[in-house]
Parts: sequence; C-alpha cells; structure tokens
Amino acid sequence: MATGDQTDIFRRIKALLPQWFSDNTPVLDALLRGFAYATAFVYVLIAYAARQTRIKTATDGWLDMIAADFFGASLLRKPGQSDASFRGRILADLFREQATRNGLVKVLTALTGRAPRILEPQRPLDTGSYGGPLLGYSLAGGYGSMLLPYQAFVTAFRPAGTGIPYVASYGTPNGGYGQASQAELASIRITHNSGHCERCGHLRDHRQRQTRRNDCLDAHQQLAT
Repeated sequence: MATGDQTDIFRRIKALLPQWFSDNTPVLDALLRGFAYATAFVYVLIAYAARQTRIKTATDGWLDMIAADFFGASLLRKPGQSDASFRGRILADLFREQATRNGLVKVLTALTGRAPRILEPQRPLDTGSYGGPLLGYSLAGGYGSMLLPYQAFVTAFRPAGTGIPYVASYGTPNGGYGQASQAELASIRITHNSGHCERCGHLRDHRQRQTRRNDCLDAHQQLAT
C-alpha cells in the first residue's frame, strides 16, 4: 500500500465512519472502494501535474512545452531522445553563459570538441603590446587596431575526424619515410578515380588500380567491337 492509492484512501474513508457498522460490510466496502478509486486517480493526477511545474521533474510532452517556452524552435527533442537527456540539454542551454567571449568558447568547444581561436583587435592579451611578453619576433599573433572597436575575429575548427581508412596521417610512425608499412597516400586524383567506370561500369579501387584498369580496357575493347 502506497500513500494515495486506492487501498490507502479506502482505509482513510472507512476510519472516518461511525462505529455502528459491523466488521463485515461487503456492500459498504464496495461503495467506498468506488469512491477511493476515483479519489486515487485525482491524487495521482495532482501529483503528476505538480511534477510538471519544475524542469527537473517534468516529463513527457511537458518538457517539450518548457523548451518551446524558453527557446522556441531552436531547441527540439531529438528522435528517440529520453526525458533525462532532453532535460539536460534544456538546463544546459538555460544557464549557458551568453554574449561573452567565454560563452562563445564554451559553445564552439561543445559543438566541435575543439576550442576556437579568438582575436579581439582592441584586447592587448590577444595582440600583445610593445614591451610586453606577448609581442615579439617569431611569435604568432595579430596586430591590434583601435579602428575595430567591439569586434572579434573567430576561427572555428571542424570536429576532429577519424581519418581516411588505409591512409596514414602526418605525425604517425607507420607513414614515415624509411618505415616498412602499407600506408598509402591520399590524392585528389585517386579519389576522383574511385567509384564505377562511366563506360563499362567496372568498380574502380585505388588499392588495385592496375588490375581494375586492365579490366576496364578489356571491357572497352569488347564494347568497341
């Protein structure tokens, strides 16, 4: 028995009745249980409605209504997203730092996984100053300017990818000179030659270029004859 369920409310109602009823009252109990069922439904509905008044306890479509109230169509539930996950997104966007440099860094970092590069021409910490530690030869940076007030140049980076299969990246030992490996080089010519031949339909594969090329030549000769 839980607080507010049918059994709990039935016992509460029966405890308020006068003592002239006998111990065995099946007809009276059936009537009281009907009242208790309706009251228990109302109790559950009130408890459910109370939970929807707070973001941390809201569920179902009420979370979508809360998101629409605060963010309009800019924050929608993803297909199959749970209430807990969607609630976390709402709270994160609701208390996210806005209209500041630090807020911009946090948003772009959350989106791409990489911190952006920001240059404010009127900010000495970005441009350096004469006699300061941030300005000198062989130091990468940008010049400051008093002609660009309240402006910033933001360089946002793409998310880090997983690379191209079977192709080594720079800085990896298996793709270095003098290293025995099967690493291949990525080339625009190779990627353009991949796919199916437009004339004969043979599949092109940059890992088997010569074999596929011979197949295409044989097919082209047969088509010509």
